[in-house]
Amino acid sequence: MEHHLAQLNVGRLVAAPGDPRVAEFMDNLDRVNGLGKRMPGFVWMMEGSGAPGTGNTDNNIGDDPRFVANLTVWETPRALEEFVWNTVHRQFYERRAAWFEVLGEMHFAMWWVPKGHRPTLDEALARLAHLRVHGDSDHAFGWAHLRDRATRWRQGRCAPVAAE
Repeated sequence: MEHHLAQLNVGRLVAAPGDPRVAEFMDNLDRVNGLGKRMPGFVWMMEGSGAPGTGNTDNNIGDDPRFVANLTVWETPRALEEFVWNTVHRQFYERRAAWFEVLGEMHFAMWWVPKGHRPTLDEALARLAHLRVHGDSDHAFGWAHLRDRATRWRQGRCAPVAAE
């Protein structure tokens, strides 16, 4: 069976989505997400309400509207890498500390899904929890687990507990 790569990235905004401190980030969500959706190798993205400037912020975690998640599926690790490190996304990634709190635990996970599968947020959070407890495994992993399938992250990565 052919597989695709799912990824979950969670973060907690430094302020509520309507606050001026996160306005630049919020104002560019549609632009960055739209670019991702047009990238070669993009398969699927968890969507919020669809309202302009909300991105996936309607899919918050728990009852905290500042805790947001990005959940996508890609054909290959290289396709995801191309979007993350070689597009305007990188500029926002490099400025993440302006909009996101530093989390005290792992906040990014990837895993293989059967082609056609669309993971739920609950499924993705369970993968992240597994990674936090067990470290990299075939069940959930970070960039290093992909070895030679992904290489650009080595130059652009942040510390394992930093905001992404």
